[in-house]
Amino acid sequence: MNSRTLILVAALAGLAGATGYYFVVKPRATAPVAVEAPSPAPTTTDPAAAPKTQLAAVIPQFRLADRDGTLRSLKDDWKGKALIVNFWATWCAPCRREIPLLNKLAADHAAENFQVVGIAIDFRDKVLDYAREMQIGYPMLIGEQDALDAAAAFGVDAVGLPFTIFTDTSGRVIALHMGELTADEAAIILGAVGEVNAGRSDPTQARQAIATALAALPPAPEQKSAG
Repeated sequence: MNSRTLILVAALAGLAGATGYYFVVKPRATAPVAVEAPSPAPTTTDPAAAPKTQLAAVIPQFRLADRDGTLRSLKDDWKGKALIVNFWATWCAPCRREIPLLNKLAADHAAENFQVVGIAIDFRDKVLDYAREMQIGYPMLIGEQDALDAAAAFGVDAVGLPFTIFTDTSGRVIALHMGELTADEAAIILGAVGEVNAGRSDPTQARQAIATALAALPPAPEQKSAG
């Protein structure tokens, strides 16, 4: 199976029997979310591509502390923004590699009403130190169990880091990307979400466009995790 596995059902790639949290670099899966009706699980020989839970159709309500300790809500504090919600941790090598790209996306697409928000599943002091070191320019929410609960509120029970959730300006979940995001993948997904925001497409059409375009990309190179 190609390393970029596409799952066209309302489900998340999970590892059977997983507990706690960990990161998975491969397979890289982008899962456009079919929220209109539950779909049967597809047959697959890849255990990491086995559907696990159904994703939320819209941004769920939860609150996490930001860098200043203020409780923030994706649903309320960034209402009207198309969100790029990146779940990560300081100990996760592919998460760390993503940060320069996320900084660039935040700067380049702010005028198009996109907002990057990082959600760190990690110890607060480590996140604050790393955010200063890396000069992370986008908002950051931080938690341990409560950040895992936020992932579960999106329908993500077995957490493979990093993963990124994309929403439109109405708060509808358009796509889930598992694994390290590349610039090419981001361009495809943001382009499709932008079409929804402009009223030229709907979420279902956007998911189909994302799946088709991602499938046409060359296989992503393997990345080795750092210890």
